[in-house]
Amino acid sequence: MTDINVVAAFNSIYDATNNAVLSFVMAKCGNTADIQDIVQETYVELYRVLEKRGADYIQNEKAFCLRIAKHKVHRHYSLVERLRMFVPPTLTDEDGEDLDYIEIESEFMTDVFAIDRIMVEEAKAFIRQKPQDVQKVFYLYYSLGNTIPEIAQLLDLGESNVKQKLYRTLKELRELLQ
Repeated sequence: MTDINVVAAFNSIYDATNNAVLSFVMAKCGNTADIQDIVQETYVELYRVLEKRGADYIQNEKAFCLRIAKHKVHRHYSLVERLRMFVPPTLTDEDGEDLDYIEIESEFMTDVFAIDRIMVEEAKAFIRQKPQDVQKVFYLYYSLGNTIPEIAQLLDLGESNVKQKLYRTLKELRELLQ
């Protein structure tokens, strides 16, 4: 299979399955910080399969991608658990932020942009302090655009529970950022 055909097949499958894979990984991840890594690993594996076997090998694109994602989630968390025995915890600064994620601000940033950025960072930090299920609800609702019934089904929660987590946290966030 030529490279152009592989890329075209990959792009087609990615467009058709990305939301489903992202939602699945979101529902299964124990830590929201791992979601993008696992989704990326899923699609890297898909690309390798397309290169090796071609697009005709895949009968049901969605089922195939979800099976890869399931394998990647399982492998990620079994590997993480094994590595925790050997790797020391990450270094943090005085605010408890990981030193790996320090962002360098541009010196040419306007005051308005700086204030907006500070508010966004405060909101992100606030959401990161919430339990994983609240983080997942926010991610599914605001990043992926899932509805409350869809989120309830994905996370195996009641709709009222999803609404409570969403609206209570929004209220707390508004109070924080006033």
